[in-house]
Amino acid sequence: MFNNLATEARQFLRASRSAILSTISVKYPGYPFGSVAPFVLNHSGQPVLLVSTIAEHTKNIISNPRVSLTIFSGEDDLQASARLTLLGEAKLIEKTDSDLCGRYLRYLPQAENYFSMHDFSFYRLAIEQARYIAGFGKMGWLDIEEFAGSDLLSESELASQEAAIIEHMNADHIHSLIAYCKYYSHLDVVDPEMVGIDSEGFDVRVKLMSDLKQQIVRFSFKQPIHDAQSARMALIDMSKAVKL
Repeated sequence: MFNNLATEARQFLRASRSAILSTISVKYPGYPFGSVAPFVLNHSGQPVLLVSTIAEHTKNIISNPRVSLTIFSGEDDLQASARLTLLGEAKLIEKTDSDLCGRYLRYLPQAENYFSMHDFSFYRLAIEQARYIAGFGKMGWLDIEEFAGSDLLSESELASQEAAIIEHMNADHIHSLIAYCKYYSHLDVVDPEMVGIDSEGFDVRVKLMSDLKQQIVRFSFKQPIHDAQSARMALIDMSKAVKL
């Protein structure tokens, strides 16, 4: 599925939702300060974090926006598992972007109460460097343009069309989402809900039929899509493969 290390790293990032954010401490100058950081990717493939103005890491960012974000798979043996470190600048963005707010809350609905509070803000990580460790002997610093992907360097029409695509799939094609999970991920699920779609794939929140445990399942497209029409064609192709 993956052509190279950069592509694999990007897919790893797409399937991740939490990380450790390291900032440069104001309280203890020269020392890095690490904190847990849930994030959602925007349609340019940049991590977006919702943080409080009173948080220690936010004070550090205001003083020095250069940060590091370390994403790991969460498996028991962390040293044997994949992980990705992103270096870049944290940039303040407004919470007035309704498309971004909707996307963030679909992935992290538990953050809804924070949106009404004045002391919470969005920051996006403008990625400048990336290092990926896929496993023993398979690691390296990545070419940043190759890691970003040419189709991800600027916002596509998907940002404004995403909500409508998701609403349509969740209203009219639940059976397709169940079939995708069975065919592509070998999972028997109930109550599937598409939560996001991007140029390289889409994400579905499901409950496993075996124990009703909830998780998000990632699906990748064979070719990048850029708008609602190309998304429709990609989903139709997937349905043909599962013989719906």
